[in-house]
This record gives sequence, structure tokens and C-alpha cells, in this order.
Amino acid sequence: MKSYTEYLNFNTGERTEFINITPKVKQAVEKSRVKEGLCLVNAMHITASVFINDDEEGLHADFQGWLEKLAPYIPEKYRHNLTGEDNADAHLKRTILGREVVVAITGGKLDFGPWEQIFYGEFDGRRRKRVLIKVIGD
Repeated sequence: MKSYTEYLNFNTGERTEFINITPKVKQAVEKSRVKEGLCLVNAMHITASVFINDDEEGLHADFQGWLEKLAPYIPEKYRHNLTGEDNADAHLKRTILGREVVVAITGGKLDFGPWEQIFYGEFDGRRRKRVLIKVIGD
């Protein structure tokens, strides 16, 4: 069994952003030379997410609006922010969209359904963040 690890680094310009990382994950799978296996993609920050969905601008705007309704950026609303932080909403948004995804690798390629893409979701941006890509298999 082979194992391959790669890290993606981000400096986001906005507090909230969705970044399509599918091409970089595909490159990592190619570098791994794994033909049959699994690819884990993990947001290594507690205020960021990795998720799979469609790469459609309207849908991304809907996600942002929906998440903002569920966990609005109102710093005084959250007890966590009494510690001096202002990012309690980002922790909640990350929990909703998830920490990581696992995608099957078949024939050396990510085995996606129609329209599926991998996204990095940032909810407390404007600083350095990273994502783990771990590929295992034969």
C-alpha cells in the first residue's frame, strides 16, 4: 500500500470564501501514483471546512446566505467571543459544512458523481490556513 501527503496553503482575502481545490487534489492523486484507494481532504483549522458540491456561483451565494442565517456574524451574540475572539460564528459554520471529505480513487482518478467538486470553505479568513491531502491505496 502507498501513502502520499501534500499540504495546500491559503491566504484568503475575505472573511468568508469558497475556493475550488479540485484541480490541486487531482494533481496530488496523480503524484501519488495510487490507482485504487482513497483520498482524504481535511481543513486543518477549526474555522474552515472542506465539502463537496456543485461549482455554481448562485449555489455558493445561497450557502453563504443560509450559513449567515444559521450562525450570523454578530460577535456580541456568542459566549465564545467573551475570550477575546470574534469568530464563534465561524466555528459553527465549519461544523455545519464539515471538516473533511473522503473520495474514492478508481483507475488513478477521483471517482466523482456528476458535477461534484471539492471546496475549501473559509469562515474566519484573512490569515494563513492550510489543507491536508492524504492519498492511500495501491
